[in-house]
Amino acid sequence: MNSHLLEGKVRHRRSRPAVYELQHDVFYFALDLAELDSVARRLRLVSRNRRNVVSFRDEDHLAVGGGPLRAQIDRHLGDVGIDPAGLSVTLVANLRVLGYVFNPASFYLCRDADGRLAAVVIDVHNTHGDRHVYPLLPDGGIGDAGTRFRASMDKAMYVSPFIDMAARYTVSVLDEPDRLRIAIVETEHGEELLTATLVLRRVPLTDRSLARMLVRYPLVTQKTIAAIHWHALHLWRRGIRFHRHGAAAR
Repeated sequence: MNSHLLEGKVRHRRSRPAVYELQHDVFYFALDLAELDSVARRLRLVSRNRRNVVSFRDEDHLAVGGGPLRAQIDRHLGDVGIDPAGLSVTLVANLRVLGYVFNPASFYLCRDADGRLAAVVIDVHNTHGDRHVYPLLPDGGIGDAGTRFRASMDKAMYVSPFIDMAARYTVSVLDEPDRLRIAIVETEHGEELLTATLVLRRVPLTDRSLARMLVRYPLVTQKTIAAIHWHALHLWRRGIRFHRHGAAAR
């Protein structure tokens, strides 16, 4: 299979108005959208749209009721002028563990027949249940990225209560055979504010390797949402300006 696991670290560094850093060990799934059913058949620990230790539920990704995931990605690619024919799509995300998942951001890596990144689609979720999809082309245009991808976009959805809506993201992806690195730099009013990075190595997807991940990183998805609120409490205690959900968009 092309599908595999990713193991490594997530790091965040906020530079203003106070420096705040965090780092956690994590693992993710990298699932070829053409192999979703194959993964569920081959692994005893994983099911699709039914209960298991780990479950992939279509409703957790992209628009609920929007149709098959690949068809939704194809529509987003068409919106930015890319013909999706001949592209493979790999989803980098967490799956449900013991029935729960929260993905702050899921990444759809769209590669051409030579394995080069043609586009990246980012599916962003916040803790209020909102979702927004950013389909991105490399800054140099279609076919320019290769294994190194870089693109920028304006912030379109409320995410953190400690960052204003007047912000912009720059996304960099290093897509190599043995590792994946994703970095997102967020600027506010033209000045760098937050850098988030994922540095991950590729691991074969088997029941044995998945079991090892589940033991090494127990309740990984539950810990994600807990960490978000824990670090938000620390920022609030430091007096960082708080932007309420409804007010941030006005």
